[in-house]
Amino acid sequence: MRFVFLAFAAALAVAAPAHAADTALINPNTATEADLARVPHLTPALVQAIIAKRPLETPQALDAVLAKDLSADQRKQTYSRMFVPLNLNTATLDDIMLIPGMSRRMAAEFREYRPYRSIGQFRHEIGKYVDKTEVKRLESYVFVPAK
Repeated sequence: MRFVFLAFAAALAVAAPAHAADTALINPNTATEADLARVPHLTPALVQAIIAKRPLETPQALDAVLAKDLSADQRKQTYSRMFVPLNLNTATLDDIMLIPGMSRRMAAEFREYRPYRSIGQFRHEIGKYVDKTEVKRLESYVFVPAK
């Protein structure tokens, strides 16, 4: 069983895009127009479409805006720089699957430990399957709501 999880973790690490330490994931709901303009594949028209649709409640809402003009591969590249943060306790499978490098197996792990009481719990549980660097990358896409 442990071998399966280690193989899964290795596959996820390979599939996940590199994340520069100085390149923070931005929230399209709070980013400035200038910040959005620096995101890969965002044209001025897409930047304006994002701003007009704020607040984008879920990653699927953002994906609907971008899908009109960007391919699936372009959107994956965009999501390595910009993402609507996921509520770990309510995110749908479709929302979770928009995280770059996400697999259905890891998405199941995200959902298995609900409800999350803290981001520390997320780190602990997901850290069983991937290394600390990958946990930190995944953590940048999610939040646990305050009680």
